[in-house]
Amino acid sequence: MINNDLLRRISTIFELTDEKIITTFALSQCEVSADQLTNFFKEKDDSAYQEIEDVQFASFLNGLITAQRGPSEGPARENEQELTNNMIFNKVKIALSLKAEDVISILELAELSLDKHELSALFRNVNNKHYKNCSDEVLSAFLKGLKIKLQ
Repeated sequence: MINNDLLRRISTIFELTDEKIITTFALSQCEVSADQLTNFFKEKDDSAYQEIEDVQFASFLNGLITAQRGPSEGPARENEQELTNNMIFNKVKIALSLKAEDVISILELAELSLDKHELSALFRNVNNKHYKNCSDEVLSAFLKGLKIKLQ
């Protein structure tokens, strides 16, 4: 999925103002200006459109975890250079402290049915033989269900 679209959807779900979004980026050592943020939200065919790089979006998601759960002890975590749907899904799940049952019920709100084994495969280490890539469809259904649940 496109990071800009995901940022738009997540900020809508959490009802984040531009100021809150900028603060969320800053929680994970990523400075984003108001102009940059405006360009992130422009349509792709707009000449001012600016694509959000994976490292920037990882910073936003890590900042979201900090904003929702509070700062963690120890050194600040490095922002990932590349993101997958699995990582994005997991970071939102962590930010909301969701358990498997919670995620399954959220997916069901979006009319997608996964059992615990299918779900756990999405959160396994990429080198695990039971690891499964998270499709755009599953990530989109999760965000759709989350929007229904939280609003």
